[in-house]
Amino acid sequence: MIDTATASAFFTSGISQVIGALLFILLAPLVGGIITGLDRKITARMQGRVGPPVLQPFYDIKKLFEKEKMVVTTAENFWVFAYLVFIVISGMLLFANSDLLLVIFALTLAHVFLILGAYSTGSPYAHVGAERELIALMSVEPMIIVAAVGLYMVTGSFETYGIIVSSTAPILLIPCLFIGMVYILTVKLGKSPFDIATSHHAHQELVKGLTTEFSGSTLGMIEIAHLYELVFLLGFLFLFFGLAAPLIGIVVIAAVYLLEIFIDNAASRAKWQFVFKGCWAITLVLGFLNLFALYFVR
Repeated sequence: MIDTATASAFFTSGISQVIGALLFILLAPLVGGIITGLDRKITARMQGRVGPPVLQPFYDIKKLFEKEKMVVTTAENFWVFAYLVFIVISGMLLFANSDLLLVIFALTLAHVFLILGAYSTGSPYAHVGAERELIALMSVEPMIIVAAVGLYMVTGSFETYGIIVSSTAPILLIPCLFIGMVYILTVKLGKSPFDIATSHHAHQELVKGLTTEFSGSTLGMIEIAHLYELVFLLGFLFLFFGLAAPLIGIVVIAAVYLLEIFIDNAASRAKWQFVFKGCWAITLVLGFLNLFALYFVR
């Protein structure tokens, strides 16, 4: 059993915050790359193929940065770089025990930059992809904010350290919010049936929507940002378990990710209307009902 007072004192110290931010910067792309490699390997096995090596995501990124830089407009490099920077910042804030609302704001701003980058190319395909990404953003943000409110109501803190060191695992009181977060995780990971803006596999369409006009190092930065965001999202889910049940949290999150892979291979792309209505329905039904019940329980 971890002493709550000792853990709280450690997480609130400036040294631990710097260490958390640095560890995220250094280790997140490595962990994210390995998870993505395992994702591709498991996907291939589900489809009866051998699949690429686990380290293939790193080889792909290396190859992208070795290609000649070709851009439609120089503005796209700025927007994509800003997207990468704010994805990293959002993860740093999360792992440095910052305010959860600030973390969500940084993550949202990062995706706004990516959308602006797609718009800046002038491509009709990228334009449609950007509009779909904007729809996806409006679909998932309410659930993330409601989840943050639920974590606050359980732990009494918006700061991640206060949530992590809570003596009671938040998932025990807000299980519906966790289910809602798992639902929108499919959207955030860009997996079927909710990969309406672009697909991380080549099984949906020849034109890749949002990233159609990105290539070389520009596309490489997007791929690196995806690795950071993957670790960020899994870290966000871990807040529902915290130090009260860390091993259970790791096991459940691993099972959730395997479920995401299965859904990705078993479902075809849905229409954007279904994605939007589905995410908002989950937010209203699971999210607000759980908060309403929690108000009386607490």
